[in-house]
Amino acid sequence: MNSAFNTNPEIQEEILEDISLKDLLENTLVVHNDDVNTFDWVIKSLIDICGHSQYQAEQLTVLVHYKGKAKVKNGPYSKLRALCNKFIERGINATVD
Repeated sequence: MNSAFNTNPEIQEEILEDISLKDLLENTLVVHNDDVNTFDWVIKSLIDICGHSQYQAEQLTVLVHYKGKAKVKNGPYSKLRALCNKFIERGINATVD
């Protein structure tokens, strides 16, 4: 019987080492409210970092302000961690959940 999948344990182990479990799961980038950053700065950052439109960035910023936080992007952990660091570099509190 032929299998479409390679069952060689050495190859399977190598593949698993290259894949981070966190990257297999869907993660969320969350921006948190503070009393320091302006609406304009958060909007600009959402556009620059996440590639959101002006309208999307404005709506998310309102959510951050009134709800205390907002989920701004979904994706693999490694990509979101890099985006999170860009927010933090700009003085905006963000986390990857």
